[in-house]
Amino acid sequence: MSADGAALERNALLHAGAEPGDAVVEASLRPQRLDEFVGQPRLKEHLDILISAAARRGQPVDHILLAGPPGLGKTSMAGIVARELGVGFRITSGPALERAGDLAAILTNLDDGDVLFIDEIHRLHRTVEEVLYPAMEDFQLDIVIGKGPSARSIRLDLPRFTLVGATTRTGLITGPLRDRFGFVARLDYYAVDDLVAIVARSAAILAVEVSGAAATEIATRSRGTPRIANRLLKRVRDFSEVRGDGTVDDATARDALTLFEVDDRGLDKVDRSILDALCRTFAGAPVGLTTLSAAVGEVPETVEDVYEPYLLKEGFLQRTPRGRVATPQAFAHLGRPSAGVPPTLFRDD
Repeated sequence: MSADGAALERNALLHAGAEPGDAVVEASLRPQRLDEFVGQPRLKEHLDILISAAARRGQPVDHILLAGPPGLGKTSMAGIVARELGVGFRITSGPALERAGDLAAILTNLDDGDVLFIDEIHRLHRTVEEVLYPAMEDFQLDIVIGKGPSARSIRLDLPRFTLVGATTRTGLITGPLRDRFGFVARLDYYAVDDLVAIVARSAAILAVEVSGAAATEIATRSRGTPRIANRLLKRVRDFSEVRGDGTVDDATARDALTLFEVDDRGLDKVDRSILDALCRTFAGAPVGLTTLSAAVGEVPETVEDVYEPYLLKEGFLQRTPRGRVATPQAFAHLGRPSAGVPPTLFRDD
């Protein structure tokens, strides 16, 4: 990655709420090359073919759209594409591009072959998105000069670049934008074995001594997500340094994760609040998303994008035409008897 790309990646982490030191640590934990990226074997194979073919032709890689829940490595994969090609890496996000001029300024400052990464691309403003169409398809930028009857449009040539877009909600991307991506892929949740390897790699970078059993314990509670695995590893490290000898064994990992309210299925306080609302507050009745979000004190988008996918994957929650419903497995996990659904408790938005 170029120096500018590294700086932009650190800035993106800072804008996400990380402290300066945390941003540097997060960047250091990201895999730098395709062979360092653990998991997602099919996606890695596909990208290896795309990158190798583009390098042989001396051309940029086709535009890439990466979809999937947060924390699965979409930003890391975009950076890897740039490093494998030896080109610059620029980072921005959909909400940050408020005006067409914001995107135009970024596009005109790209070098030939650069990778432009737009996170949360489904949140692009429509006027900004329309600027992308000719830029992605023809590598040209339409600029309107003047106003009113005297206004005229000129078209500027852009360097040939690769756009990598990331989204957690593919359905919100408009058809014209989605059709301009040459490669669309979805990242899946990670297997425990892959997360164990990620925890071991991160522990080596952080200079933390972690036993194999402890790495497995952390990986099991990481909800299939590398970002969560790294976050839990750092909290276990903190616990070990304060209440132990600095090394992390199985017992230390369990004690630390219990203290930080992460249970043996990887559910945290908010996950359990969602299940508790479904099982206790609404007694198993279908509940609309807005009602459920109000009950747990989270915005609907956070519940739907961050918490629901894992609860659905683990079989704790079902989406029905009438609303969200807790499964018998959810009742059992909370230690509550399941009961019939009283029709009077039906909730919907």
